[in-house]
Amino acid sequence: MKPRLLITRPLPDAVVAAGRRLHDVVQRESVMPLTDAELRASLRDFDVVLPTLRDVYSAAVFADVPAPRCRLLANFGVGYNHIDVAAARAAGVAVTNTPGAVTDATADIALMLMLMSARRAAEGERLVRSGGWTGWHPTQMLGMHLGGRRLGVVGMGRIGKAVARRAHAGLGMAVLYHSRSPVADAGVPARAMPDLRALMAAADMVVVTVPGGPATRHLIDAAAIAAMQPHAHLINVSRGDVVDEAALIEALEAGRIGGAGLDVYEHEPEVPQRLRALDTVTLLPHLGTNALEVRTEMGLMAVANLDAFAEGRPLPNPV
Repeated sequence: MKPRLLITRPLPDAVVAAGRRLHDVVQRESVMPLTDAELRASLRDFDVVLPTLRDVYSAAVFADVPAPRCRLLANFGVGYNHIDVAAARAAGVAVTNTPGAVTDATADIALMLMLMSARRAAEGERLVRSGGWTGWHPTQMLGMHLGGRRLGVVGMGRIGKAVARRAHAGLGMAVLYHSRSPVADAGVPARAMPDLRALMAAADMVVVTVPGGPATRHLIDAAAIAAMQPHAHLINVSRGDVVDEAALIEALEAGRIGGAGLDVYEHEPEVPQRLRALDTVTLLPHLGTNALEVRTEMGLMAVANLDAFAEGRPLPNPV
């Protein structure tokens, strides 16, 4: 008898078909995250689950299901801060993720946000759509040219290195970085900064690419933002709560930094009106991996973990 698999959101057809090879698949049609009742039922009623962002498997959920039938949460995504891994492990539930599959797509979004923020592209697009554009003139909407500027990467992991490669090779930017773990090879000429504050103060463009979770919550706080130069821009493609959103809004409203580009938000999908009202911030609806090829690769990687578990093989991507 095949293990019973719950896929918590609609996924590309190729992923669902791959899942059915070794599993009895139930796929939710809702695009919304699992409710509290569904979270608990998923642990009771299924052998394995393929969840994703905002399916919050907290310690309280595991406490309510002390002897779960589920033995694996094969997360769709590299970030897994919505899963209490320690509580899962204590309940005998393994957790996997999909590293690597999201690297290039997320780095592309970071580069796009860098250019959009520096060159005021979102503001300009709104101007044209409003009908208020009166034509070209030499000092209209002057932005910041990125060639020769200094990129500061917060977190030089897979995505950070991919951003650095694009910025250095494509835009001629000098690369600075700060990372929790030693970096043997950044892939491009890069200078490690002694601490986060030094990086924030030195960079013209700061890109945040650290993992989410308690250790990085509000890593970019009011003090870090205050260290930035008045013309500098902040880009976040990691997790929303890595940046203290209230502190960022205050800095943008006061004109203390040049701008920001965000693909993620602290209380996603809620985006504060004060943030939406600012012309100096570019806002995207979490588009980091929104390409069919990427989402398919992510799903197939999650299924590979499910298949390995079903066949008693080591998990390819345990967390």
